Amino acid sequence: MLSINEVTTRAAEGSLLPVYLLVGAERLLVERAVDAVRKSVDQSGAPGFNVDLFDGKGLEAASVISAAQTLPMMADKRFVLVRYVDAMTPTEQSNLAAYLADPNDSTSLVLTADKLDGRGKLAKIAKKQGCLIDAKPLRGGELRAFVRAEATARGHNIAPQAIETLLDAVGDDLAAIDDAIERLSLFVGAGQRIDPDAVMTCVTRIRVESIWSLVDAIGLRDRRKGIAAAQSLLADREPPLRLLAMVARQLRIVARMREALSEGLRPQEAAKQAGAPPFKASDLTASARQFTADTLGEAFALIAQTDMALKSSKRPPDVVLQEAVLELCSNLGAIP
Repeated sequence: MLSINEVTTRAAEGSLLPVYLLVGAERLLVERAVDAVRKSVDQSGAPGFNVDLFDGKGLEAASVISAAQTLPMMADKRFVLVRYVDAMTPTEQSNLAAYLADPNDSTSLVLTADKLDGRGKLAKIAKKQGCLIDAKPLRGGELRAFVRAEATARGHNIAPQAIETLLDAVGDDLAAIDDAIERLSLFVGAGQRIDPDAVMTCVTRIRVESIWSLVDAIGLRDRRKGIAAAQSLLADREPPLRLLAMVARQLRIVARMREALSEGLRPQEAAKQAGAPPFKASDLTASARQFTADTLGEAFALIAQTDMALKSSKRPPDVVLQEAVLELCSNLGAIP
C-alpha cells in the first residue's frame, strides 16, 4: 500500500492511479496529495476543463460513476474528486465500491474521508485494489521527520533541539508547522541553519511555559493559576481551539510519561518514550506525579466536549475555553 507521501511524489512525477481513497485526519497531507494528482492531470492537456468536484453529503454514487466514466476532452486524463465520501450513505458507498473494482483508466478518481468503516465494501475493495491510503496524524518520530523534511525542502538544516522547540510552540498541527517553517526560512535566510534561538525569536504562537502552567494547574486543581495561564495565552491572540489542542498534546505526553515511569524506566528514558526530549525529564516527572489514570481520563473527556463546543457553539470561544479550564481545575476528583 502506498503512503500518502508516495502518492504526492509519484503524482508529481506523472505516475497516477485510476482511484485513490485517502482516509485520515491529516488534512495537510491529504490536500497536498489531492493537489499533486490534479496538477498531474492538468498537465495531460486542457487544464481545469476535465474536472468534476463533489461533496459526499447526500451524494449518489451514480453521479460520481457517470463523471468518472466520461472520457476526457482534448486531454489524456480526467480528474474527479469526492470530498467526505464517508458522508455518503452506506448503500451509496457500496454502489461506488463497484466502480473501484473496474475503474476507468483515463480518470483519476480521488475520494477523501476523515474516517471510514474498514468492514464496509468500499474500504475492503479499495484495500484489495491497492488504492486505500492512510492519512492518519503523524506522531513521534514521523512528526519530527516531517519537520526536518519541510526544512530540507526549503534548503535548511534544522537543529534537533530547534525541532523540539518548534513542536512545543505550535503542537502537532502540520499546517501550523508548515507555516512556521516558511516564516523561519525567510527569517534565517537562504541556506542558513535553523537553531532554537531562531525558533524562539520568530515563532511566537504560544508561550510554552504558560501551557505547562495550565497543565500544572489542572493537575493541582488550582483554578486561579489555571485561569491566569489561560488568560495569558488568550492575550497572545492564540485561537482557543489551538490552545485546547496544545493542552491535549501536553496531557498526552504526561500520560505517556506516567505510563513509562510506572514500567520502571528512568526519567530520561521515560521522557524519550513519551515523545519528549530528555532535558524535559525532570519537569515531566513532576507533572506525571500530579495525575492519576482517572484524572487524565476525565481531562481528555472534557477536552473532547470542549472541542465540540468550540466548533459548534455560537458562544464566544474565549468564554468556552475559560469555562473548560475552570471545570478541569475543579472537577478532577481522583487526586486526594
